[in-house]
Amino acid sequence: MLLHSLKVFLSVANEKSFSRAAEKMLRTQPAISLAVQRLEAELEEKLIDRSAKELLLTDAGKVVLEFARRFENLEGDMFNALAELRDNSSGRLTIGANESTSLYLLNHIEQYRRQFPKVKVQVRRSLSSKVPAQLLDGDLELGLISFDPGDERIISTVIYTDRLVFVVSPQHRLAARGDVSISELGMETFIAHNVLSPYREIVLREFQRHRVTLNMDVEMPTVETIRRLVQRNEGVAFLPKMCVEPEIENGQLKEVRVKELNVERKIRLVYPAKRALSHAAKAFLELVERDGVAPVVTDAQSLPLS
Repeated sequence: MLLHSLKVFLSVANEKSFSRAAEKMLRTQPAISLAVQRLEAELEEKLIDRSAKELLLTDAGKVVLEFARRFENLEGDMFNALAELRDNSSGRLTIGANESTSLYLLNHIEQYRRQFPKVKVQVRRSLSSKVPAQLLDGDLELGLISFDPGDERIISTVIYTDRLVFVVSPQHRLAARGDVSISELGMETFIAHNVLSPYREIVLREFQRHRVTLNMDVEMPTVETIRRLVQRNEGVAFLPKMCVEPEIENGQLKEVRVKELNVERKIRLVYPAKRALSHAAKAFLELVERDGVAPVVTDAQSLPLS
């Protein structure tokens, strides 16, 4: 059924005249009559009693009139909803990120919510390696990863450079040290992340290369639990800098440089190259671009994956 035919019928019913409806819709009277006839043919019902002097609706016409008014209201609601999307007073933003990269989003999301409080923001926990496929499948609008996807179907922008840091409690014996060597860490208890990652693999490889024991007697499922155990001086840990930066700044944790380990990774914001982004996603991209890209850490071993 053509919505246009319903609009014509609604105008005829409201004006109680084919000619006045034609004037209002800037159409000829024959065109208006033909549109109503087509609607009657499609519905297999007479909608207007043409035998009367005045324009009268049949019982079927009265039913269709009620639905035509509903369609008109829905059309108005649709245009209002689209206008709200355009000015970001409604809508939804879906971003895929793993646990550590999600933390980088916090400041951006806080600013975004202040500007667009009615947009619903959903950050889905995703393995970094799966984010590109989820973007292409339409499951996500934006994603955060720490490797170059190498896919022309995906736009990738470096928005932050993170690095691996060795952290201890302020009460730890190494807390006052500026740097240490791997050889001094053989007796330490490391709180490890039990999720496989290139960060973990690099640490394991470097300890093996220097023939130093890496005592991972405690393994935890989240960065948050690792951080809390280190703060309580239950062990030490290697963690992404962006996951512990506030704690280092306020003195809850101490960063100690390990001479043999200087590892960085670039955090990238990614999105499909050919699919149109929602107004909410475009606004988020603009916000990130305004914030600028964090300084790049130099003289570090590059970490390609996450």
